[in-house]
Amino acid sequence: MNTTRPWDAWKKIILSAFGLLLLADLALVFVLWQASREGVDSMRAQRARLETQAKLLKADVARGDKIRASLPTVGKDCDAFYHDAFLDASTGYSDIESDLGNIAVKSGLRVGGLTLNQKEVKGRGVTLITISESVDGDYPAIIKFINGLERSKYFYLLNNLQLDTSNLGGIRLRLELRTYFRT
Repeated sequence: MNTTRPWDAWKKIILSAFGLLLLADLALVFVLWQASREGVDSMRAQRARLETQAKLLKADVARGDKIRASLPTVGKDCDAFYHDAFLDASTGYSDIESDLGNIAVKSGLRVGGLTLNQKEVKGRGVTLITISESVDGDYPAIIKFINGLERSKYFYLLNNLQLDTSNLGGIRLRLELRTYFRT
């Protein structure tokens, strides 16, 4: 009589298959554990990068809010500059001649020819005035004159500057200025 039963062989095969499956699971757990250990460092680095990026974005938003809050003040400053620095077209020519003459006299310079040309600037509410003038004097007086232009209550842009010798033995300064009238 056969002492081994057919079921005993099947039990051994099934137990062996479960054992192999258990070993495969343990190997998979080990591989996943190793991968998760390496991932922690990279996740920490990524988290640090994201935190830095979030701080930068928050700073940008704060700067934007600050700019938005200052816009009414900037608008008022621009309006004040427009009304204070740009002359009215009706009295602007005489104000420019008077101002440039006063600056030249305070600087100790002799004024040559003064010419004023105007050009309309479309869509801006201003008229461009180009001023050409020659002044004669010594070097310190020229420096005082340029400084006086910078400190004038009116707005002047120095567009061109040429130095030459004068017939009187000093320096002749030919300059081209630009300013604007309100229209």
